[in-house]
Amino acid sequence: MTEILLIRHGETDWNAEKRLQGHLDIPLNAEGRRQAAALGRSLLDEPLDAIFSSDLQRARQTAEAIAAPRGMTVQIDPGLRERCYGGFEGLTYEEIGERYPEAYLAWKARDPDARFPPGQNLAESLREFSQRAVSAIARLASRDGYRKIAIVAHGGVLDCAYRAARGMGFERARDFDIFNASINRLSWNGAALQLMHWGDIAHLAAEAKVLDEVDK
Repeated sequence: MTEILLIRHGETDWNAEKRLQGHLDIPLNAEGRRQAAALGRSLLDEPLDAIFSSDLQRARQTAEAIAAPRGMTVQIDPGLRERCYGGFEGLTYEEIGERYPEAYLAWKARDPDARFPPGQNLAESLREFSQRAVSAIARLASRDGYRKIAIVAHGGVLDCAYRAARGMGFERARDFDIFNASINRLSWNGAALQLMHWGDIAHLAAEAKVLDEVDK
């Protein structure tokens, strides 16, 4: 069995603005850097065999705050990227609803096969994204010799992992929190993800809580 510390990146300015990031490469803001530093300190005594991160800088910066004090190297895996939202990326929720009203309704209805209009990037369906994200986590956790690993990713990736571990369908509204720089513990038994503990933010001040890009 491999224990997984699945961590969402620290806060960005676009998180605070409720502006959808997706594959757009947005850095941590000052609060996000503070959160990442607190996260790194809280995990110093935790034995980790490896630290993995999405290739987007908000995740990489968070992972580096864990790795640097331990003298470890962050291993980058693009399979851990956030979902690609196509033309939604860079827009606020209000702007998405105004510009793409039909696609916005499909998004809010959690249609697993809806594909949003293209923008700078071509969008993924929710089903495609979940398969990519969960497969990447399983692949990393299956490597020989790993007992405990940290994976730094994005709100959407955490949502997919939670649903996979709980056998929760795409259509069900989210009833669990996904906070910036939160520690979420799962295990991989070689066949399935299992949920151990979710939403640890004891290392953060209460006012640092920020939900993921897709509102509940």
